[in-house]
Amino acid sequence: GVVVRKYFAKMVAEMLGGKVDYGDVRVVESADESLVVKNGRVESVSSSADIGFGVRVLVDGCWGFSASSLITKDEAERVVKQAIGIAKASSIVAGEKVKLDATKPAVGKYSSKYEKDPFEVPIAEKIELLLEVDSEIRKEKGIKVSRARMGFERTDKVFASTEGALIEQRFLESGCGISALAVKEGDVQVRSYPSSFGGNYANSGYEFILGMDLVGNAPKIAEEAVKLLNAKKCPEKVTTIILESSQLALQIHESIGHPVELDRVLGTEASYAGTSFVTTEKLDKFRYGSDLVNVYADATVEGGLGTFGFDDEGVPGQRIPIIKGGIFSGYLSSRETAPIIGRKSSSAMRADGWDRIPLIRMTNINLEPGEWKLEDLIADTDDGLFLATNKSWSIDDKRLNFQFGTEAAYRIKKGKLGELYKNTVYTGITPEFWASCDAICSEEYWKLWGVPNCGKGQPGQTAHVGHGTAPARFRNVRVGI
Repeated sequence: GVVVRKYFAKMVAEMLGGKVDYGDVRVVESADESLVVKNGRVESVSSSADIGFGVRVLVDGCWGFSASSLITKDEAERVVKQAIGIAKASSIVAGEKVKLDATKPAVGKYSSKYEKDPFEVPIAEKIELLLEVDSEIRKEKGIKVSRARMGFERTDKVFASTEGALIEQRFLESGCGISALAVKEGDVQVRSYPSSFGGNYANSGYEFILGMDLVGNAPKIAEEAVKLLNAKKCPEKVTTIILESSQLALQIHESIGHPVELDRVLGTEASYAGTSFVTTEKLDKFRYGSDLVNVYADATVEGGLGTFGFDDEGVPGQRIPIIKGGIFSGYLSSRETAPIIGRKSSSAMRADGWDRIPLIRMTNINLEPGEWKLEDLIADTDDGLFLATNKSWSIDDKRLNFQFGTEAAYRIKKGKLGELYKNTVYTGITPEFWASCDAICSEEYWKLWGVPNCGKGQPGQTAHVGHGTAPARFRNVRVGI
């Protein structure tokens, strides 16, 4: 409101008075809620709230950053002065001077679309649903651990800069997931819905939870977890695979999303997150995948965890090509890194809170759908595997060599799904793997997945990102155990 605007005007004046080349301030207020039910009991119910602000300044081509949870006039002055002091100290060290692109300062508002605010739904009602789901899972004999969870987060951000930007945004996230774990003679198997490691999340309201039909899907995952105990291990061989949508989302995350972050490419994440094989001379020249592979970074798609009106540098969200017709076409970039490759920011700068400086993060890295019906794609596959739901992943620091494990694998024989295999892994080299993609399912099967736990940075930050995918087929892939 008016008070916030006056507060920002004062802070911006302080930055300008300190003779900065550029400065911005972000106030972030957040609230979250988490509920977990395990084996018929409420394991945890937690909630938290947080508010604070961060100031970023550019002095003599060097960054300074400071933050505080105390929102007062005196504290604002102290934080601004501290940020300027840090920037001036940094400028003593020789190095490349930071230059920002010429993004026009934005003034605007943005809010997630939702129908039902999850924070207004009684906790008892949420727990009742989770207990019902948990009960359905435990009806299957052989299940040792049943788990159902929900999570919600509301974030309000206000951003202002010395260039004249003034932006207000509200995000509302909802998500849930269930899992069934079966044990027999030292063997442990798990099946999850709608995906593993917590489920699926979206910029949406409580209607997103209700739309998943957790109760209706619980018996199936419980039954499959028990079946996996008696399933054979997948034989080692080179074969054709079809990845279901959530597994393909993680494949995109690890082997496309991370390697196209321009800060990694330029080496600034090398000590922790790694580097990238997608070096700058490859832009617009390198064959990343087959002609069918078209990938976009899209911060505008409705409901994505990587969807926003403006990033944390005030750059409007946009849809940019990453891979077009198999050719590498664009990076995730910032106002600082984009000019190095002769481009403007792709609006990929985000921080996970008021006390962290923004980093280049994924938005929604989406694989464009193809033309196949899933049943036709399976029918068109003479011999292969249908792999579902991630169980494990590993990839090297350049994002080239990878190994992924899935919860379940189904033999495809003469165009039909057959025998269930357990403990299945597949391996590959990123550009070879994507070059082997010869079919992608249609928009009917395309789904947007939310990943709320992408780690990067020192100190560590957790980003909320998205991946839209439909099942796809890959040839000549090595599988085994």
